[in-house]
Formats: sequence, C-alpha cells, structure tokens
Amino acid sequence: MNDRMPVAHRVLVAYGSKNGSTAEIAQAVAEVLRKEGVTAQTRPAGLVTGDLTEYSAVIVGGALYAGRWHRDARRFVRRHRRALSRLPLWLFSSGPLDASAAERDLPPVPGVRRVEVRLDVRGHATFGGRLEQGAKGFVARMILKSGKGGDFRDFEQVAVWAQRIARELEQR
Repeated sequence: MNDRMPVAHRVLVAYGSKNGSTAEIAQAVAEVLRKEGVTAQTRPAGLVTGDLTEYSAVIVGGALYAGRWHRDARRFVRRHRRALSRLPLWLFSSGPLDASAAERDLPPVPGVRRVEVRLDVRGHATFGGRLEQGAKGFVARMILKSGKGGDFRDFEQVAVWAQRIARELEQR
C-alpha cells in the first residue's frame, strides 16, 4: 500500500488587465484548476507583493496592446524573476480581436517569447480578446468606432489549456 499522499499544489494566477477581459480569463483558469483539485488563487499582477514561497506554481496572463503584454504582467515577471525561475510557470496572452486564436495556435509576442526563454516556461497560449463599448483608452475607442470590437474569447479553449496544466501538476 502506498502511504504517500498526493502533493497539494497551490497555484497563483496573476494577470494584467485593462478592461477586465484578461481578468475573466484568469478567473476561468483558476476555476478549472479548482475543479481539478488544485488550490488556485487569482490576483491582479500589480497587487502581488512579497515573495511567492506559498505557491508551488504560477500562471501569468497579460492582455495584448499594440503587440505588447500588459505593463502589470511585464512588471510582475521582472519583479519576481528569481522565484519564477524556480517554479513551474505558464503564460497566457489575450487580445486578438478576431477568431484567429480559436482557429490556430498563435505564437507569443516577442516580449513574451523572451520571458519564455529566460524562465523556462512550461507553456504559453494566446486566447482571443474582448473589446466592448465602455472600454478605456483612446485606441480602444477608435477600434470600437471602426466596428472591430467584440468578444472573441473561447472559454472551452481556456478550460482545455487549464486542464492540461492540472494534469502536469498532478504528475509532479
């Protein structure tokens, strides 16, 4: 008989979000992890203080704006790079305002790709974004005015990705 108990994982899902779309994806990831038996906490990346010693893995998500990851996600990774280099780490981006992210795997933007290489990231996914009336920012208003807004998130795709992470954690 095996007396060993499975290792309990506590995962931080930190995110950078301007209009709430990426925050909702982060919450969906954490919800799937919880259903899979993983303790998961979501936090805005800009509000995570202290060290990450209470976590056994981290997922960082950032909204994409003009080909760059959200500032809070970038700063989080920079601020916690030492701890992140020792933890299992996954990244996600959200932002394409079309169906492309649901149709095929989109590579990370160059800044996120550099993080992948430097921190030996376990995986990255790009999910569709959402831009709807009331969004903050001049550029967002211009995009909406041109008729290119909408909600392009695929929460089934998000769930499949999060389930894959839960399975990887289970094997650790």
